[in-house]
Amino acid sequence: MILPDPRPVPREPSAAERAAWPVVLVSMPFMTAERPSIQLGLLKAIAEAHGWDVRTLHANLDLAHRIGAEAYRTLCEQRGQMFGDWLFSVAAFGEQAPDPDGRLLDDHAAELDLPADLLRRIRDEDVPGYLDDLVGAVSWKDVRVVGFSCTFQQNAASFALARRLKREFPHLVTVFGGANFDDEMGLEYVRRVDAIDYAVLGEGDVAFPELLSALATGADPGSVPGVAGRRGDEVVATPSAPPFERLDESPPPDYDEYFSRAEGLGLQPSAGQRTVRIPFESARGCWWGAKHHCTFCGLNGSSMRFRAKSPGRVAVELATQARRYRSFRFEAVDNILDTAYLSGLFPELIAAGTTYDIFYEVKANLTREQLRLLRQGGVTHLQPGLESLSTRVLGLMRKGVRAGQNVNVLRWGQYYGITISWNIIWGFPGESADDYRAQAAVLPHLVHLRPPAGAGRVWLERFSPLYTDKTAGVRERRPERGYRYVYPDRFDLGKIAYFFEYELADPLPDEAYAGVRAGVEAWKAAWQRATPPTLTYFSAPGLLQIYDGRHPGAEGTYTFEGDLAEIYLACVDRPISASAVRERLSRRLPLDAVEEAFAGFAERGLMFLDGSAALALALPAGATR
Repeated sequence: MILPDPRPVPREPSAAERAAWPVVLVSMPFMTAERPSIQLGLLKAIAEAHGWDVRTLHANLDLAHRIGAEAYRTLCEQRGQMFGDWLFSVAAFGEQAPDPDGRLLDDHAAELDLPADLLRRIRDEDVPGYLDDLVGAVSWKDVRVVGFSCTFQQNAASFALARRLKREFPHLVTVFGGANFDDEMGLEYVRRVDAIDYAVLGEGDVAFPELLSALATGADPGSVPGVAGRRGDEVVATPSAPPFERLDESPPPDYDEYFSRAEGLGLQPSAGQRTVRIPFESARGCWWGAKHHCTFCGLNGSSMRFRAKSPGRVAVELATQARRYRSFRFEAVDNILDTAYLSGLFPELIAAGTTYDIFYEVKANLTREQLRLLRQGGVTHLQPGLESLSTRVLGLMRKGVRAGQNVNVLRWGQYYGITISWNIIWGFPGESADDYRAQAAVLPHLVHLRPPAGAGRVWLERFSPLYTDKTAGVRERRPERGYRYVYPDRFDLGKIAYFFEYELADPLPDEAYAGVRAGVEAWKAAWQRATPPTLTYFSAPGLLQIYDGRHPGAEGTYTFEGDLAEIYLACVDRPISASAVRERLSRRLPLDAVEEAFAGFAERGLMFLDGSAALALALPAGATR
C-alpha cells in the first residue's frame, strides 16, 4: 500500500557514518555489453557527490565473456518470450521456478534465435558458474548496500544474485530500482521476492542518497519518498517526490569501471581505439507525450513531465566525457530531442569545431534545414519514431505528424548522411484495410530511401493509452506468455508484466497487412544489392532530369522542362499544397493544372501525395548543401 504522507526525511549522516556504508551498484544480464549502464554511472556519481563510497559492477560483461559476445547480443535483442529472464529463473526461485524442464524452449522453438541445447547449457551450467564467480568477485563482507538497476530482462538475473548474496552475506541490504520497479510492479516484486529489502519506485536522483542516509543513521527508510519496503506482513511505500527538475545539477555519469572491466575481458578495445557510444542524458520525459501521449507508448510511466539540461551544460558534459573516455561517439538516452537545442546546443557544437558522432531520438517533423544543422552538429543517427506511412494511421496513433513529413525525414536524413532507424507497426483500433493497401502501393517508390528495420503488430505496453484507456478498443489483455515460464505462481503477473497480449474489439484480418509486410521485405532486399537503388535529380533553370535507378531492368531518365520542372522543384524541400505551388509560380497556371502535374508525377512514382500536399521523392545530385 502507499502511505498517505511521507514522514520526516532522515538527518544528514556524519562522514564516519557514510564511510561505514560502502555501496556496490550492479548491472546484471541482459543489459547490453556494448555500452555502459547510464543508470549505474549516474547513481554512482550522484551518491559520491553526497559523500558515499560507491563502486559499480557491470556484471553483465562477465556473462557476455563466458557465453560469447554474439550469443549474449542475441539474447539482449530477444524481447518476445523472455528467454533471458528464463535462463535465470531456476537460480532466482529454486524449486519454485515454474519451468525446470524447459517447456519454454519446446513451446516456442520457432522463435529461438539460438539452439535450444545451447540455451539449456547456459541455464544449467553457465549461469550457476557465473553466479559463483560473482559471489567471489567482490569482497562482499566489506559492503553494506548492493543496488540493482532493472530494465526489461534484468529481473531474474538480479534476483538470482541477490538471493545468493543474502544467503552468503546476510548483513547486506539490497536495494532495487529501474523502469521495471515503477508503480505497482515494484510493490509486487518487493512483496514476492524475499531477497529485496527496499525498492525505489521512480527516479532515484534524490531518493537513493536519502535512502542511504536513512540506513546509515538508523532512521526508518520508509521516511524516504518513493521507497518501498516491508512493514510486518505488509509492503508499504511513501508517495514519490515530484520529478527531479534540476538536471543541470546532475554530474556526468561515471563509467570508469565499465571500461576497465570491458577492456580487461576483451569485450572492448583499449582507450586509443574506443568506438563505444557513451550514453548521456540531456532531457527526461517527453514534451509531445505530455500534450498528446502516443497511444502505443509505455515509456515515462511516472515521469512524463519534460525536463531538459541547458544547451551549455550538455556541451560541457560531452566535452568532459570525450576527454575522460577517449571516445567521440555518444548516445542520448532521451525520449525526444529538446527543440531548444536546434538554436542552442548544435550551433554551439558547430562553432566549437567538434567532430562528434551522436545518436538522438526525435519527433519526425524536422525540416531540411534542421536535419542539415543536426548533421553539422555531429548527429549521425536518428530514431524519429516514424511508425507508419499512412497519415490516417498516424492520427490513430496520435503521432502529431503526417506521412509526408515522415517520408521527408527519410529523404533529407539520407541526403545529409544521417542513418534513420525506424519500423512500420500496425494493429490499431479504427484502422482499415484501405490504410494498408495504400501504404503497400507506395512502398516500391521509396526503395531508394532507408528501409524500416521491420514491420509488425504493435506491442501492448503498460502505461500506454492503449493499456490504460478502457475505451481505446482493446477488448482483452493478459500478460505475455513468457512471464508464466519465469515467475512462480505466487506472483500476480498482471501487476508485474510490462508487455501484454491483447485482442482488439474489431481487428483486421492478418492478411490485411500482407502487402505492407511483403513490400518491406522487398525494400530491405533492394538495399542488399551490389548497386543500391537511387532516385536522383539534376536541374538547371527551366530544365529537370530525374535518373530512376530504383528497380533493376527498369532504369531510365525522365526529362521535364518549363512549368513541370518548376512544379517538381517547388516540392523538393517539404510537402507543399498545389495552391502554395501556384503562388510560387506567380499564379500563371490554374490550380487544376498544378494538381494534374502532381498526379502525373505520382503515377510515375516520382512524388508522394499526402492529402492535398505533394512531396518530390528524388534527391539532389552533387555535393550536399
